[in-house]
Amino acid sequence: MNYVALQNNFFRLKSNRAFELFVIFIIIISALQIGAKTYDLPDNAITFTEFLDVFITLFFLVEITIRFIAEPDKRRFLHNGWNLFDTLVVAISLIPIDNSDMALLARLVRVFRVLRMISVIPELRILISSLIKALPQLGYVMLLMFIIFYIYAAIGSFLFNQINPQLWGNIAIAMLTLFRVMTFEDWTDVQYETMEVYPLSWIFYLSFIFFTAFAFLNMVIGIVVNVMEEEHAKAKALKHANDPTIEDLQREIRELKQIILEKKA
Repeated sequence: MNYVALQNNFFRLKSNRAFELFVIFIIIISALQIGAKTYDLPDNAITFTEFLDVFITLFFLVEITIRFIAEPDKRRFLHNGWNLFDTLVVAISLIPIDNSDMALLARLVRVFRVLRMISVIPELRILISSLIKALPQLGYVMLLMFIIFYIYAAIGSFLFNQINPQLWGNIAIAMLTLFRVMTFEDWTDVQYETMEVYPLSWIFYLSFIFFTAFAFLNMVIGIVVNVMEEEHAKAKALKHANDPTIEDLQREIRELKQIILEKKA
């Protein structure tokens, strides 16, 4: 078998749905194996997990090799961020887990093997890509949220400092208190404490919650959903990029008609 035939076979194997599902199954087994190691296991179970770890590492090595051979342009293989991530995880996973200085790094990288689920499942790749591409727009939302936090923290520190210095002693502590309010972590205790001195202080809390927990949360969701729709549209367009268009079909029909007419003539 020549190299081109091997490459074509590996490409078909890489694109095979059953093979993709088997890779996902191995990733799940890897995640369960990592979780099992956090428990106190009997000696025979420890031996089994060590054997399983070696098998998973070798499988991932074979799988990344298949993907590399199946790649038509080898020089651009690592230009893909997911390929680079998978290669680094597999390469570092080959470090033996013993008492060496690299043992801790090897154990940590084995934990990150669970993230390979993202590189295998296209829907997860689209989700992560959408979140990354939404970061510039989210940055302005976060900046606006910080301004709201800062204003409310300054007001809260000035008004409630004497009531509870541990929660409102300075602007930094006040911002932490407001974060507690935004996440609804016993925020009513904070509110009722200040309402004993300032009965209308509930306006302060409810307006802050409206701006942060509701308005800004919906803005973030809207931005992410919009970017996800764009990414799905791009993925769909890329998938059908080689499909014939209506114009192509019409042109082929005209050419067939012309050929038939010429034969009749």
